[in-house]
Amino acid sequence: MLTDGRTEVESGVEGLRLAVGDDGVAVLLIDRPAKRNAVTLAMWQALPGLLAALAADQRVRVLLLAGAGEAFSAGADIAELLHVYGDPERADAYHATNVAAEEALAAFPRPTIAVIAGPCVGGGCQLAIACDLRLAESGARLGITPAKLGVVYPAVPTARLVRLVGPARAKYLLFSADLVEAERAAALGLVDEVVPSGGLADRALALARTIAGRSPQTLGAVKDVVNAVLAGNDPQIAVEPWERKSRYAPDVPEGLAAFVERRPPRF
Repeated sequence: MLTDGRTEVESGVEGLRLAVGDDGVAVLLIDRPAKRNAVTLAMWQALPGLLAALAADQRVRVLLLAGAGEAFSAGADIAELLHVYGDPERADAYHATNVAAEEALAAFPRPTIAVIAGPCVGGGCQLAIACDLRLAESGARLGITPAKLGVVYPAVPTARLVRLVGPARAKYLLFSADLVEAERAAALGLVDEVVPSGGLADRALALARTIAGRSPQTLGAVKDVVNAVLAGNDPQIAVEPWERKSRYAPDVPEGLAAFVERRPPRF
């Protein structure tokens, strides 16, 4: 299990678990397996604060987002939505909370990887798309299903989906509201890698540990520049603070020395 051997950190909310390891990898676990890890309003509300605390923890170099049991997440808790959509103002507030959680995940300053097993639907898929990378186990099924419910999907996750897969594929996913198998999701650009059944946790940890061993300076610059490009901002402005820092920070001397000495760098 992804949390094995890691120190549990109190999340303060039922349904979310945090664990941090000495390898620089943190795990944020959606933990409502009896409800296929459906996300409650309290969980949406808690996510920005939890992510801010993780961002401030200097031990954390990579964040894995996963679901407990046999599902990543079935999305928003439908039992709550029945009450939310009975009041227009309450619905507006719910959407704002949902989008704030997504944006907090997308803005997390270090690499994030969604580890997808089983269903990844609706709000669960929204969170997976807000991560930097997505690994899916063969047999996982992904879909964005507001069209089945009559819900107007917010602009922020719609735009993020378009940037990830392109306009036609985004329309296909949102128009049909169909769930697609992991292999089809990879062909659409929704998933970065499909892992054979039974190997997802090992592959996710191996990739996370590889990334955790790379230069935080390089990774931070890459993330900021890519985000600037996606937002239509000037990537040169995004990279300049990193370039200035790199002239004095120890990463480059250490990386070059490690290469010459044929040893792993100690960033």
